[in-house]
Amino acid sequence: MSNIPKPHPSASLYVGDLSPNVTEGMLFELFSQIGPLASIRVCRDTLTRRSLGYAYVNFHSVVDAERALDTLNNYAIKGKPCRIMWSQRDPSIRKSGIGNIFIKNLDPTIGHKELYDTFSAFGNILSCKVAMDENGNSKGFAFVHFENAESADKAIDLVNERLLGTKKVFVGKFQAKKERKKQKDSSWTNVYIKDIDPSVTENDLRQAFQFYGNITSAVIMRKGDASLGFGFVNFERHENAQAAVENLHQSEINGKKIWCGRAQKKAERQSELQQKFKQLKIEQFNKYQGINLYIKNLEDEIDEERLKKEFSVYGQIRSAKIMQDETGNSKGFGFICYTNAEEAQNAINDMNSRILSGCNKPLYVALHEPKDIRRQKLAQRNGPMRKIRPNTNVPVATPVFQVPPGYYSSTSAPFAVLPQPMTQPRNAPRTAWTSSQMPPQQYQVPAPGQYMTGRATRGGRQQTSAGRAGGRSGRRSN
Repeated sequence: MSNIPKPHPSASLYVGDLSPNVTEGMLFELFSQIGPLASIRVCRDTLTRRSLGYAYVNFHSVVDAERALDTLNNYAIKGKPCRIMWSQRDPSIRKSGIGNIFIKNLDPTIGHKELYDTFSAFGNILSCKVAMDENGNSKGFAFVHFENAESADKAIDLVNERLLGTKKVFVGKFQAKKERKKQKDSSWTNVYIKDIDPSVTENDLRQAFQFYGNITSAVIMRKGDASLGFGFVNFERHENAQAAVENLHQSEINGKKIWCGRAQKKAERQSELQQKFKQLKIEQFNKYQGINLYIKNLEDEIDEERLKKEFSVYGQIRSAKIMQDETGNSKGFGFICYTNAEEAQNAINDMNSRILSGCNKPLYVALHEPKDIRRQKLAQRNGPMRKIRPNTNVPVATPVFQVPPGYYSSTSAPFAVLPQPMTQPRNAPRTAWTSSQMPPQQYQVPAPGQYMTGRATRGGRQQTSAGRAGGRSGRRSN
């Protein structure tokens, strides 16, 4: 296949890796130097309105968009290099993985520009990104998406296991997360062992595991000479490591049971624990759905015994809990769990908005909901308000805001003077305007580099002292 770029039907660019403080005005000031713009949009969160770190810049001309891609890619905006690529409306191009390569063991000094300059020799690049942490430092790996598979294969053949900067890099075809997980599950050889007795040595560990296959290394982690109670055994083959885990898990070494499993990185363990925790929360919610009540506006005098007594008239209570702070003081809310949904619903109907004896606040009683569901409901309730349709019976002039050439700057936003209604002639009899006789509205935009000075204008002319005096004399003569 040829390395000639494919024609793009639109002049739309994707601008990524933006600082949260970058606004549409900053992007306008930068990209308008290339050519006339159709629109700019910084994508934001629907609730917080915070920037999501990327934007879309639309030119009128594809030629201008290509020039912006060539000249402004990796340009630092607010101290952070931006990443520009053609806007791909078809997600299958990104998800197919064709032409996408993965680079790891990168030198920390290599950024987006250096990576782009290195790999652009092999073909046209659609996207190039070095993974960064929250401090802007390289994580040591990157992605390059070529326009075709031939360019990607050529880059892999010529750069893999070669020095890039000061490090020998690995370059291979990009694999999706699901594919990597499947490959990892069928290829791991390192076994993690914990709950190891302090008297166990590396030789004891080898003797216990060598029955299942050839061992390349066995180590017990120590602090000084003291054992930390965990270690690793690495086998030559995946089948040997899997057999060792299946047979030695919960077995005894020197009279103490050990725990065996596949060695995992910290991020992988944390992700797995988070998934388990989410699943546990879902199971608990389904288990107690419809029977667990949330009560708030509890005063300090109400304890768990009083709460249980007030709600026990509606059915059998499985548990009652009032949340407390570190000092043991009530937080003003708690939970009641019944044995069935009918009892819980009766308690809601009777106790919601009721004021308990000796209290001043009415209770709020409702079914307990997880935090995620509450956030979704708040998002729907506090979503963007519907636009109110204007009254079409009254003619309204449509303002057109036009930015004069050279007028816009970083310290001043484009503006137009508020509309000033035309007045009737001074000497004419004063009559009320009707809807069919509404005068047109006038809009005045200052000339480039100038601001409006003086008083507001009437009829497009600045009113002077003589004009005001003449108006007063005309009224007296009438």
